[in-house]
Amino acid sequence: MPTLIGKTGLFFAAALLVAGGTTVSMAGQGDVKRGQAVYTAQKCQLCHAVAGKGNKANPLDGAGTKLTADDIRQWITHPTEMTAKAKSTKKPPMPNKYGSLPAADLDALVAYLQSLK
Repeated sequence: MPTLIGKTGLFFAAALLVAGGTTVSMAGQGDVKRGQAVYTAQKCQLCHAVAGKGNKANPLDGAGTKLTADDIRQWITHPTEMTAKAKSTKKPPMPNKYGSLPAADLDALVAYLQSLK
């Protein structure tokens, strides 16, 4: 009988891990969705494009594979420093006004941009 209890316990633990992974994934999807709303509300599409929508001069497609979450956050909060670091010559340069976004909005925007792979 101990073997049956062990197998049942193991099955239950595996089910919890799968369910927990789904919950985390769904929470992450919520952040991505909220970040997309922040992207739209902040009118990022005036200077950037995602999936061909917006200003095609500065596409963000693939940002999640090219940049870390911290790099994306730095571009949003400290664009002048990141422009110098990247030696970017894109015009106009990214404005320095997004560092004052509420933390939850900033986190969601980073999650959205990180999802662009």
